[in-house]
Amino acid sequence: MAEEQKSGCTSSDCAGCAHADSCSSKPQDFKKPANPFSHVKNVIAVVSGKGGVGKSMVTASLARLMREQGFSVGILDADITGPSIPKMYGIHENAKGSEAGMFPCEAKDGTRIMSVNLLLEHESDPVIWRGPVIAGVVEQFWTDVMWGELDYLFVDMPPGTGDVPLTVFQSLPVDGIVIVTSPQDLVRMIVKKAYNMAKKMNIPVLGIVENYSYLVCPDCGKMISVFGESHVDEVAQELEIPVLGKMPIDARLAEAVEKEAFASVSNEYLTDAVNKL
Repeated sequence: MAEEQKSGCTSSDCAGCAHADSCSSKPQDFKKPANPFSHVKNVIAVVSGKGGVGKSMVTASLARLMREQGFSVGILDADITGPSIPKMYGIHENAKGSEAGMFPCEAKDGTRIMSVNLLLEHESDPVIWRGPVIAGVVEQFWTDVMWGELDYLFVDMPPGTGDVPLTVFQSLPVDGIVIVTSPQDLVRMIVKKAYNMAKKMNIPVLGIVENYSYLVCPDCGKMISVFGESHVDEVAQELEIPVLGKMPIDARLAEAVEKEAFASVSNEYLTDAVNKL
């Protein structure tokens, strides 16, 4: 009889129940406490169902636009085996630490960044770790890094729905995710994977960004669909999420990445996106 009451209890029942902590009907909370010297108001994860869609470019672009609006911003580079954020910002030094934790490195525009590349002896050294170890490092970037006062912390996630996304969704207080995709029919399935994982983890999906949407011909100004016709509007309508932006292939942005000068870039294609975050 007691077991039957447990399985059918309500939130008000749990509030006064002596067995609330051990009750099987109560969802388990895996959230990890932030470093005592971190006070982060909003955590936004940038995800993709597959690699090569420009997820890091979107992460850095959103961070830059928020900086331009005067917000304090950080980037947690959770793509442990393929980190690119530090190089985009021209950061090559090692992160330093104290007994209280690690200090994130600071880009020229004031963006605070933590990445595994800032901890390696040589930034070109490969990270040959198993999934649980990688997930543990990402968790430490939240619990051990002294982020200070931040309005927004953007998490640049690895592609897919594996160990690291699961760790981030379970361990960090993620306020919402942005899905990055490209204009191919395959994206319908790929986007749905990322969307469904977020829903299963009770993480709000803030919207979708399409990268490589088109190329503007430098001679005639015609918009060319290099990777095929876009399907992002159809997918967004089906999933009832907004399209936050459509980014073309822009040599100016690519050049900023190559010159490690992303701290001085403004990505106008995502201007409307930051107003919805």
